[in-house]
Amino acid sequence: METAARDCTTSIMHLPDDCLYFIFQRLESGVDRKSFGLTCHRWLHIENTSRRSLQFQCSFRQLNHSSLSRTSTTIGSFQLYRLLNRFQQLELLCLSGCIDLPDSGLTQLQYYGSKLQMLYLDCCFGITDDGLSVVASGCRSLTFISLYRCNVSSIGIETLAKSCQALQEVNLSYCPLITDTGIRALSQNCRQLRAVRISSCRNITGVGFHGCPNTLAHLEADSCKLETEGLTKIVSGGGLEYLNISNLNWAVPGNGLTIVGTEFGRRLRILDFRLCRTVGDESIIAIARGCPLLQEWNLALCHEVKRPGWEAIALCCHNLERLHVNRCRSLCDLGLLALQRGCQKLSILYITRCRQLSDPAIMIFKCLRGNVEIKEDEVMCIAPEWAFSR
Repeated sequence: METAARDCTTSIMHLPDDCLYFIFQRLESGVDRKSFGLTCHRWLHIENTSRRSLQFQCSFRQLNHSSLSRTSTTIGSFQLYRLLNRFQQLELLCLSGCIDLPDSGLTQLQYYGSKLQMLYLDCCFGITDDGLSVVASGCRSLTFISLYRCNVSSIGIETLAKSCQALQEVNLSYCPLITDTGIRALSQNCRQLRAVRISSCRNITGVGFHGCPNTLAHLEADSCKLETEGLTKIVSGGGLEYLNISNLNWAVPGNGLTIVGTEFGRRLRILDFRLCRTVGDESIIAIARGCPLLQEWNLALCHEVKRPGWEAIALCCHNLERLHVNRCRSLCDLGLLALQRGCQKLSILYITRCRQLSDPAIMIFKCLRGNVEIKEDEVMCIAPEWAFSR
């Protein structure tokens, strides 16, 4: 009887794979997961096929004191080849900071990238249109890609957009070779697009956004050479909730931003006009009247906004909670008085170094609007957290 009982005993090694997968998924510690894979070849296979994300020490996707103190690691084609062969079920791959990685390093994505949804290639200076072609052919499930400072052109973006039509978030900041042609390909092929970054892409005027989907809710286009026609195309989708066109001093005249205040901008909640030195009262009045949902507006260093503009904001921006007026040379006591009497939901006013404001005017504002916090900070970024935060 005892012999029969001994023969029937089982151990964890007898569990089927689906049970082992379940156990592995419940391990929260990275050390425990690694120890699991070191047990035997079978358990190593379970670890390999369960892994969904891969990020290297050289990556700066999430900066902290620990990552900044690490010794830099060079990731080449061979190392990446082995890792992609080992982890074939990846949904997130972060290669940001792999500055020497060539196009050939992405070859295995043709075979093992079918489940990849998020790809970070920030500062991968060796990645060109050829590398994007590999990504396009093997990673058709991509919903997110970041190409910050990559040497890719509109040709590569067209190839990517035609193959990866599920793309929702695309970061093209500081990609100087990209033009409106590449943006047009994204707008026409990726109909679920919801967030785009084109900051410092000086060859983009904005006309490529013609026909963009109404799902496009987030656009960062600071330090771009946008034109009036381009701005018209940008807002034409009607879905924008956040728009950053700070440092717009190129081909758009002072009244060229009135288009933002049309019916297409009615869903806007956050506007960043910082350093738009030529934007005038006509544009401000149109936007104040046409964007009733506006909650935050950065007008720091907008020197041409004068009393009529501030009065329009006070009168029409009923949902405005945060207003940035740092270093606005034309904000005077009467303009501040108008803001004091209007904008009843205002909770934070960022204000400092406004030459025409007197100390008594600021003191009166503080006394009569005690519910408004006065901050001297100058905020550089007011982007919402929901985009590019995964």
